[in-house]
Amino acid sequence: MRTPMFRSMGVLALVALLPVGLAGQKRTPAPYANGPAASKPWSPPLAPDGHPDLQGVWLVKTATPLERPKELEGRGLLTGEEVAELKRRADRIFKSGDSDFAAGDNLFLAALRNLAHYGTGTSATENSVGMIEREFDNRTSLIIDPTDGRIPPLTEAARQRQASARAAAQQHPAGPEDFVNSYRCITTGVPKLGGLYGAGHFSYYQIVQAREYVVLATETIHDARIIPLDGRPHLPETVRQWNGDSRGRWEGKTLIVDTTNFSPKSIFMGSTDRLHLVERFTRVASDTINYEITIDDATIWTKPWTALLPLKHTSENMYEFACHEGNEMIIRGMLAAARADERAAEAREKAAAKPR
Repeated sequence: MRTPMFRSMGVLALVALLPVGLAGQKRTPAPYANGPAASKPWSPPLAPDGHPDLQGVWLVKTATPLERPKELEGRGLLTGEEVAELKRRADRIFKSGDSDFAAGDNLFLAALRNLAHYGTGTSATENSVGMIEREFDNRTSLIIDPTDGRIPPLTEAARQRQASARAAAQQHPAGPEDFVNSYRCITTGVPKLGGLYGAGHFSYYQIVQAREYVVLATETIHDARIIPLDGRPHLPETVRQWNGDSRGRWEGKTLIVDTTNFSPKSIFMGSTDRLHLVERFTRVASDTINYEITIDDATIWTKPWTALLPLKHTSENMYEFACHEGNEMIIRGMLAAARADERAAEAREKAAAKPR
């Protein structure tokens, strides 16, 4: 396992090896590598309802990290040469299969730090052989607002709640309700940003579009959000839902989805039932939708923040994600392990209490 000193050396090596250097603040960066050229205007095809056609299966497989790494502070964009170097490093680290599976932001960070080997030390079976190839572009974070590419600070109340939640998580679960929604196969939540099935992962979306509704379906736990476009108001505040209550509208070429009424049990990155989500879907090329997500919960973050994910069109189909609500077999196993841990702890306490 690498020490912090070796990680720092890896970052210094990146600066030294690249022709322009990731620390080269004054160089004008290349445009967004995978986006359409600004000089070539493009008009999206129209659906029967007269609005831009967003239908199809779309894929998120970006390597860009959710937050900007501290090593790239002040760098919103990389140059084309720097992106190419990161790709070469990722191929060297992961294509051999000798490294562990790199979830979330870890693929980008491993390439940035030029690791000789990526290892989590948690499993010998999850190696990089089965990893889906991810796309590098010249952005240094998915977060576009604030401009520092970082999630805003937590409120004091949120810090206290999260400290209490961490303390509670250290206790052995008493029943299924003590597990997060994804473990129970209820939902992985909205939006799918960060975490196991979030931004830095291989995620499928399917969009079905009609005049009065749009359906946003995701592969993970087969969630389908049926969103009315007819201008109806949100549900009464007393009605709360796992994935909130969504209402859609068109503004020019952009589909805007406004979601409120989250359940207090639908925790997104520690948020509460006060979460307000605004999603914007803009088709910017034949194979790309810019998916912009603005997250606002004043009980958690000191100000709203926005992330932008590229959805890439794919001819592949979505298939069943075999995870049924309740997830009984796995839940039974986790609860059985918790009871075994409790018995072992009791045995240790009894042994310690015996007179010597």
